Amino acid sequence: MNSIKRHREAAGMLQEEVAGRLGVHQTAVSQWEVGNTLPRAATLKKLAELYGCTVDELLKGGEEE
Repeated sequence: MNSIKRHREAAGMLQEEVAGRLGVHQTAVSQWEVGNTLPRAATLKKLAELYGCTVDELLKGGEEE
């Protein structure tokens, strides 16, 4: 499982909630979670704040799996 998705689920949020808080479309969040795209740097920082983690933790991907 993708690290971005894992952190979202740990935060108890739906993709739609994340999208609303970040001002992006839900499909963008989905694309990040399946690894097709990555959030822009500023969005990545906001995402880390939203999930209570670091940008590094979000970018680890599935290395620890």
